Order: sequence, then C-alpha cells, then structure tokens
Amino acid sequence: MDFCLGSMKTENLDVRSAGEMAEMSPPQSARFLVLFDFDETMVSESSDDAVVRAAPGQALPAWLRAAFRPGRYNEHMQRILAYLWEQGVTEESIRREVERIPATPGLPALLDFLRSHRRDFECVVLSDANTYFIEAWLQRAGARQLFLEVFTNPASFDADGRLALLPFHSHGCPRCPENMCKQLVLQEYLLRRLRERGGDFQRVFYIGDGANDVCPSLVLREQDTALARRDFPMHRMLVDMRPGAFKASVVPWASGEDVVDCLRKFVEDR
Repeated sequence: MDFCLGSMKTENLDVRSAGEMAEMSPPQSARFLVLFDFDETMVSESSDDAVVRAAPGQALPAWLRAAFRPGRYNEHMQRILAYLWEQGVTEESIRREVERIPATPGLPALLDFLRSHRRDFECVVLSDANTYFIEAWLQRAGARQLFLEVFTNPASFDADGRLALLPFHSHGCPRCPENMCKQLVLQEYLLRRLRERGGDFQRVFYIGDGANDVCPSLVLREQDTALARRDFPMHRMLVDMRPGAFKASVVPWASGEDVVDCLRKFVEDR
C-alpha cells in the first residue's frame, strides 16, 4: 500500500494552490533522492510525545502508559488519541502542540539548501509518525512544498472531533513494528520511480536517527549514504554492524549543516 499526503483528503490541512502543487514536482531528471525521517530527525522530539502536553496535567495516566507493548506503538498511540478525545482535547490544542515542536539544529539551513538545489534533489518523508502531525508541522514551517511525497500512518479528524489513526500497512518483516516496514516502502518507491523516470537515481541519501531507520538503510547501495544522527540508535546500530553487512557509506550528523556539507560535495562533483 502506497499512502501519500498528496492523495489524502484532509480538508483543514491540504489547501495548496495549483502553483504550490506544481512547485512540489521536481524535474524527472533530479539526480539524487533524499529521504527524511520525521521525529528526532526533522523535529527535536517525538511528535507523539509532544501532543501529550495537550492532555490534562500535560501527562498520561499510569494505566495508559503501562498499556504499551513493544512493536505495537501505533496501536498504543491510537489509545492515547482516544484518551485525549475523551478528555475533551480539541484539534486546535493538538495542532498547537505539534506546531510548537522545535526543528532539529540546523534544519532550516538544510531545507534552504535543498530549495536552492531543487533540480538536483527529490525529497521524500518516510516516517512512523502520522499524516496530521507531519502535515501540520511542515505547513507551519513553510516546507511542505519541498517534499514530493510523505509516507506515514494515515490520521485525520472524524466528524466527532477525534483524531483517528490507522496503520500504514501490514507486512512480515521481523525487524520492524507491525504497522510499518520502511524498507518495504522504500523498495516500492524506488521501483515506481525507476519506471516513471526511466532510470535510477545516481545516489540515495537516507537521513534518520532511530532503530527503525536501519531496516530501510539496508537496501542502500555502495554509492548511497546513510546519514545517521550522531549517538542516536541508528548511528550506534550501524557502527556495530559486522564488516560487509552494510553497503552504503555512513555519515554521522549532529546538525543540518553537517548534512548540507555532505550533500554539497556531491552537487559540486559533476
């Protein structure tokens, strides 16, 4: 299942003009693909944690926190959103907390760099957050038009004012949470773009931080680059891999400027 924000009907979010939609479409000849995780890669904390500040007392009850089961976080987040609705938390309050999440250090510089090199880079978000959080934050940051597609768990407010969250898809990957295997999504996207473009990207750059960013990175080729946030789980896991188990280059980053330095080298290498 391919799910992207461009095809989702979210009447209070997706209000881009025809001109903005045209700006979102990079040239078919873009040489490079850049994939972004969202939580703790683009924004400084988990968006799921941020919305908890909209709850009474800015915290969840102990019984709800204790209900979490490993590998079933999407299901747990569904319960959290249901609890917020039961407590009378409004869409306005949830959106406000999402929009307040700070960007990671240097992200504005990275986004500016990519805007100024749109002919070189095709940008995509691949995240285990959800459509409402990502769309709201990107629009607030003025960055939505930079991304051709956003792959994440679908979420929208229903007629009762409840934010309904669903899993992205089902899969059989033992490494990933049951609601999303990022490797499967990336493989399907690369195959589709290969058919549409008539050729592969010269290089693929995957920017992430978490353990669930390792699985998609395993399909990267020798000429590709995994940009792992320094000292976060993705970085530690890739460093600990046995020699030969990982094909792509691994470049640690602490700020968006580090990522810009990496990307600029390839732009200038014509």
